[in-house]
Amino acid sequence: MPGSVPDDRPDLAAAVDLAAIRRAAALLAGHILRTPVIAAPRLSAASGARVSLKLENLQHTGSFKVRGAGVKLLSLDEAGRRRGVVAASAGNHAQGVAFYARALGVRAVIVMPEGTPFAKIAATQHFGAEIVLKGGSVADAASHAARLAAQEGLVLIPPFDDPLIVAGQGTVGLEIADQCPEVEIVIVPVGGGGLLAGIALALSETAPECAVYGVEVSAYPSLARSFGHDVPDRAGPTLAEGIAVDRAGALPTALARRLVKDVLLVSEREVELALERLLIEDKILSEGAAAASVAALLARPDLFRGRRVCLVISGGNIDARVVSTILLRGLYRSGRMVRLRVETSDRPGVLARIAGIIAEAGGNIVEVYHHRLFHDVPIKGADLDLVIEGRGRDHAEAMAGSIRAAGFPAVLLDTSGDDGHL
Repeated sequence: MPGSVPDDRPDLAAAVDLAAIRRAAALLAGHILRTPVIAAPRLSAASGARVSLKLENLQHTGSFKVRGAGVKLLSLDEAGRRRGVVAASAGNHAQGVAFYARALGVRAVIVMPEGTPFAKIAATQHFGAEIVLKGGSVADAASHAARLAAQEGLVLIPPFDDPLIVAGQGTVGLEIADQCPEVEIVIVPVGGGGLLAGIALALSETAPECAVYGVEVSAYPSLARSFGHDVPDRAGPTLAEGIAVDRAGALPTALARRLVKDVLLVSEREVELALERLLIEDKILSEGAAAASVAALLARPDLFRGRRVCLVISGGNIDARVVSTILLRGLYRSGRMVRLRVETSDRPGVLARIAGIIAEAGGNIVEVYHHRLFHDVPIKGADLDLVIEGRGRDHAEAMAGSIRAAGFPAVLLDTSGDDGHL
């Protein structure tokens, strides 16, 4: 499986091999889940490929990161365990380190950016780690973690640029080769690149005909540029914060250049739609970073049509508020929830009459906003903004038509005609 760009760092690429991944698998045996691979018939129908999903979101900590962290901590000698460990992470690596530190009785200090979601902070604290909030980015947190390591003698546990970490993540590839012996393509989300590099290395010998693709979110195209893609850095907030990494690790990059077919880019919108599809159609709770593999499949079906494709769902640690927002936005996109503005006279009984029309048509009013002061309406008039739940856009149009037929001007708001992918 030649990479798109020649490997110019053979010294780095030689730092980890298949034997190291097999040793990592033996070390982790009995400590982590051998996560299932399941068929995804709806994704298969949508893409034209034969799709399966490797569900790393089912790990004890909700992410593949527990593998690399586990190998690193289990490899510490007694002196290292007595010193304690420190790591910088916005969530998944933090939980992996904290999980194993608690199991081994090792002190763990986790440095997280100040904007880290509360749910990820709480989840890391649940495993007994000491949390330090520092800086506005993971890079800032990493700098502080390095200072703490020097000041307090803690062992620094890197998130991806380490042979033991890469070997641990590569155990996912060993499992895929065993669970999907006929797999032709594997698609892997990419942040720092440890998971991609480890899987590609494992499959290069256990399934040498299998092509491995990485996926980055378009705002953070570090590895894509290493593959010759001329794309600008846009950075900033992303739904796929788990792969929002400014620069992939040197070791993962060296391995990827040699072993990975290509690195694809997906947009924020494509990630959101993939998340919604996983939730609604496949009943799988995924985080944004993990859904990038699904987004790539749906964005580039030409690359995968007719092939046996395994998508790595790398984690499921997503904030409940984000999930609710994604589901609500999906309802709006499909027309199952709409906003309707009705012009009325400002007199008793009008709202009840309009509500009756909507009820008779089978709609459900979720919210009502009664505007008298801030819209350009007559002094004895009012605008009603109604959020209505129904069966779809055609049903919404029918309800608006019934209201107009009763003598009230009515218009649907924010109707782009985009029904998403459902």
